[in-house]
Amino acid sequence: MIEKFDINITPFQLERTMHIYLPDDYYDSEERYPVMYMYDGHNLFNDNDATYGKSWGLSDFLDNYDKKFIIVGMECNHTGNERLNEYCPYNIEDESIGKINGRGQQLMDWVVSELKPLIDNIYRTYPSREYTGIGGSSMGGLMALYTIIKYNKYFSKAACLSPSIFLCMDELNEELESSIIDSNTRIYFSFGTREVRNMDLILDYIGYFDDYFTHYNASSYVYIAKNGKHNEATWEKQNKIYFDFLYGM
Repeated sequence: MIEKFDINITPFQLERTMHIYLPDDYYDSEERYPVMYMYDGHNLFNDNDATYGKSWGLSDFLDNYDKKFIIVGMECNHTGNERLNEYCPYNIEDESIGKINGRGQQLMDWVVSELKPLIDNIYRTYPSREYTGIGGSSMGGLMALYTIIKYNKYFSKAACLSPSIFLCMDELNEELESSIIDSNTRIYFSFGTREVRNMDLILDYIGYFDDYFTHYNASSYVYIAKNGKHNEATWEKQNKIYFDFLYGM
């Protein structure tokens, strides 16, 4: 089932909708659940809510999956380029996108200091790092990678689908050098063969992070989606793959 509520993102003083997935028997049990926080929450569950009319089908998938979760889908800012600003942790300039005034750190400071405690208070979660993950695609995938690096003390798992890492490789490298990665960390990367022109370059980028995480005995998995595109239909096909990897025992 999906519940929705609006919340004020205090550093931005903006109202935003949270899309919460709960197991169908949530209110008939006393069970606690792992939590995945995911960007672009409006695109996760229902086609009617999705920006381009196609969701990840995550609700249908989880209804039939062998493990139960709570998903906190954080809707993005739909005004102008504000999604890019909120889903980028750094100030950057890119030839194709233009100038981005990164507000990603402010967003994630709010998530860990206000949103997560609220979710853990309202719902029956397993609040510890071991059971808490982060995920997203495109700019949300970039933010998932950034989060698992900078906020590793709160998140042990990250699903980084088609992450826009090319925008800020130098900044992410500096972030890695100043961060501590717990060995109990799992990171999933993916790209589709039809979403980029230079797959070799993308593989070099991902390979850098893969090598870094495995150097610290964390677990990293790289998935290349044959004929995969930069869209929800491609990401939907990966639901089982990244959940199996991130939460597999």
